[in-house]
Amino acid sequence: MRITLSLLLALGCGLGPSQAGPPTAAITPEGKTIATRFEAPAGYTRIPVKEGSFGDYLRHLPLRPAGSEVHLHNGQPKGRQDVHAAVVDLSVGTRDLQQCADALMRLRAEHLYRCGRQDAIAFSFTNGFRAEWKRWRRGERIRVEGNRCSWTTGAAADSSHDQLLRFLEKVFTYAGSLSLERDLRRSAPPPSGPHDLQIGDVFIQGGSPGHAMIVVDAARSADGRTALLLVQSYMPAQEVHVARNLRHPELGAWFILEGDDRLYTPEWTFDWSDRLHWAD
Repeated sequence: MRITLSLLLALGCGLGPSQAGPPTAAITPEGKTIATRFEAPAGYTRIPVKEGSFGDYLRHLPLRPAGSEVHLHNGQPKGRQDVHAAVVDLSVGTRDLQQCADALMRLRAEHLYRCGRQDAIAFSFTNGFRAEWKRWRRGERIRVEGNRCSWTTGAAADSSHDQLLRFLEKVFTYAGSLSLERDLRRSAPPPSGPHDLQIGDVFIQGGSPGHAMIVVDAARSADGRTALLLVQSYMPAQEVHVARNLRHPELGAWFILEGDDRLYTPEWTFDWSDRLHWAD
């Protein structure tokens, strides 16, 4: 069954087909990925991505069945169930670690792991220490004493996915939105405008608390406007989910880049200048 938001709005508001209104979007509940669940807004076309790229990975993230609740790391439902349009089929762990910036690092690491770029998996701790998966999988481990970190040896070499998750738990413990924001600012200049948006771009405000969300899909209209889909985790650690556009419900889960003075998401408001790129 295909739910067409534009049709529902037309029926509810008495708009005829010749009356132009804001762009609307459609949701296909049977869709199992970002790309198949969320149709581009009317008049928009998805931007092309290279097969095997980070953007391609994010666009095809698997989704749990339509109507799924967001659960916390302890299995309890999230207090607000009105902020998400879909739940990403990705484990959250049993500890309160995989929060907002952590979830973005998890997605980045999963892509790099799957596409054979394991040596690129590295993230900074808040104190500036660089945690590198290539050292961890060789058997090195990170010792933390106060605010100082160092590498130690002695563990067996292990490049399994289970070991990657153990490495990421260490990262999540000592990294966050502040350190991720610094990593992204070092790797690329601030975006120059809507036309340079890439799937994988991050909206981030580092701090305690801070917040971060990632663009998982994007589409453009003939007049050059850009629509984007965003996913997030939050506090406490919870399942990654596609954010719903509560300010413009006719768009479903899509947000129009620079359509408002700021980016108003259900649980955080960003400036448009808070958008940063990964290194590649």
